[in-house]
Amino acid sequence: MRNFNTFNTFIFYCFLVIIGTHHCVAQSSDTLKSKPNQTPTYTDKTATELQNELDVGDIFRPLLFDAKQYIKRKRLRAPQITDDSIVLINPLTHPILHTDSVCIKPGKLNFAYFPAVGYTLQTGTTGILAMNISFYTGQCDNTNISGININPQISFNHPQFLLPLNFNIWTNKNKIDLTGDMRYYKYPTYTYGLGGYTQLADANLINYNYARVYLEALKQIAKSKFYVGIGYNLDYHFDIYEEGKGTDFSVYNENLKHTTSSGVNLDLLYDSRKNQNYPENSTYASLCYRYNAELLGSDEDWHSIYLEYKKYINLPNNSHNVLALWSLDWFTFGGKPPYFDLPSTGWDNFSNTGRGYIQSRLRGPSMVYAEAEYRFRFLKSGILGGSIFANGESVSEWGSNRFETILPGVGAGVRIKLNKISGANLAIDYGWGMGGSSGLFFNINEVF
Repeated sequence: MRNFNTFNTFIFYCFLVIIGTHHCVAQSSDTLKSKPNQTPTYTDKTATELQNELDVGDIFRPLLFDAKQYIKRKRLRAPQITDDSIVLINPLTHPILHTDSVCIKPGKLNFAYFPAVGYTLQTGTTGILAMNISFYTGQCDNTNISGININPQISFNHPQFLLPLNFNIWTNKNKIDLTGDMRYYKYPTYTYGLGGYTQLADANLINYNYARVYLEALKQIAKSKFYVGIGYNLDYHFDIYEEGKGTDFSVYNENLKHTTSSGVNLDLLYDSRKNQNYPENSTYASLCYRYNAELLGSDEDWHSIYLEYKKYINLPNNSHNVLALWSLDWFTFGGKPPYFDLPSTGWDNFSNTGRGYIQSRLRGPSMVYAEAEYRFRFLKSGILGGSIFANGESVSEWGSNRFETILPGVGAGVRIKLNKISGANLAIDYGWGMGGSSGLFFNINEVF
């Protein structure tokens, strides 16, 4: 989630997070019963490490629950988990599953939902209902947890309505990874033109509806951390209406009221992360080639390549402080992509590029992006941490396709440990960019 800039709304949202999180944790703690001689297994942390760490539950739980029950729970060295326990969930905008500590019987469905209120520069005041369904398709010691998320949102600014549904389903022993990203947006938004020389004053309000269908299947290569896959992608923008005046948009879009990009994609993936909530000493690399074809309903033939690399280095080596590096290169070629399908700030897979700038601030035929962030603990318990970051992005110019400008961004933030078992953090960052750009950015878990 991007630019979060209303203080009162932020405080209210944090209150909902604390109350909702601990209601769910309390309910789960009463349910979890240990089987005789059974020891819980943790992927990244030992019971001793967990005992020495704190999260917001350890701070607020005594205020929310009966003191005797709380003291009784604290006598346990670590949570006692059975293979038939319910899933623990932080009921936030993007629910976090405790994948490294909770085992669920294969096929058992677990539901969670949580209402919330937020504010972003691109959506205004927004009501959110986050819903999650989680399950295993195999034994939890050799299969990743699968999840389906449905997060309808409505804002009262223009207004806007968003209905995203996404899933990530791992088959038994992680042999196949099935992913999907389907969205419907009624999405009035600002665009600033093409290339790197645009200004904030160039903002142009465009109304449109948007439907996305991304489906993909990746197969594990010889029990390694490498995967290869194929998929189908559809981006359909319709009922496009320009409220303001923007030369680049008007000329490039040619007054089209709807655009379609429909194509197949080929993917290569390497992922050694044990915990995607807070990666340490690991590497992620992906390559996605997409071919949009008239034969599949696309307005015209065109191609794109999406390259992404993430590296996580513990620094110092024996600490939980992490130097995180991120590179994203996004190129289009061989045709003319629709305006809203061009690479743009904040339109990456997780809408997180360009802290310091509003979504859609830069747009062009191609984009290169790099970011470095240092994540560290203020307190040894890990409940409170911080980050400093710097990024730079460049889009190619329309016509020449040359990269002529770089827009840098810098910032700092705090991290509040929501759950010490899963490593889930609440990330609150403030970023500054060029030309007066700045803003508060809110995320569940790390930005990358």
